[in-house]
Amino acid sequence: MEHPKITQAMINAYDEYTHLTLDRRDFMRKLRALAGSGAAAAVIAPMLAASKAAAEIIPENDDRLTTTDLTYRGAPGDIKAYAAMPKDATKLPAVIVIHENRGLNAHIKDVTRRIALEGFLAVAPDLLSPSGGTPDDEDKAREMIGAITQDIYGSNLLAAVEFLKTHPNSTGKVGAIGFCWGGGQVNRLATLSTDLKAGVAYYGAQAPAEEVPKINAALMLHYAGLDDRINKGIDAYKASLEANKKNFQIFIYDGVNHAFNNDTSSARYNKQAADLAWSRTVEFLKQKLA
Repeated sequence: MEHPKITQAMINAYDEYTHLTLDRRDFMRKLRALAGSGAAAAVIAPMLAASKAAAEIIPENDDRLTTTDLTYRGAPGDIKAYAAMPKDATKLPAVIVIHENRGLNAHIKDVTRRIALEGFLAVAPDLLSPSGGTPDDEDKAREMIGAITQDIYGSNLLAAVEFLKTHPNSTGKVGAIGFCWGGGQVNRLATLSTDLKAGVAYYGAQAPAEEVPKINAALMLHYAGLDDRINKGIDAYKASLEANKKNFQIFIYDGVNHAFNNDTSSARYNKQAADLAWSRTVEFLKQKLA
């Protein structure tokens, strides 16, 4: 069979499925109609989804790093997390890595190692810990994300900031980076924590305008040009950040899709945009957490 062409309508259908409806049967029905056959849809679906096989860019046993699983006190119990830092480092700025709506998976652990290699103590909480932790089934993880309250998420991210302020390998300066659902959590954490120094949100839902006055952290906000669902909130957020004289930067990457940084999703990943956003992110975190 000839290699099927992935269209923007297919990508939009996948985004609707993974972020709004969580109805895989309806998604596959739409994809079959768009692809022209069930066989073509079966080939395209994995290209839209994230590939576990492509998740490891920095090996887990990379000899430049020390990695570990840890826990910190959260609500209503301990929060499990994955941590990475350069080997033999003593005290480093700390960065909380907040996962997408699929939970703490192999890709986010890999991103945590990438952050660590840039000279940070990087810690990725499993925010599904109150429900037993991230499952292997991504659809199940997405369902579980919606079953925990925003107050619980907020409490457990605030607890992560407190944990990292006093971690023996931390300088006490704490930032956060998040992707998709996690990007929205970065924006929310910035309204909750006066101690957060910097937040980087990749295509994340914006904080409500009435909460913006509470933001203390410097923000870097990355958006995908084709991401109509998230981008509809940019103008109001920007206006509120400006009105309240907050320290922020907004970058919109034209012609790329939501999740353009996720290199495990071949249909949506855009290397040029991802590399540019990453270089900006690293420079920003180094500056704000120095």
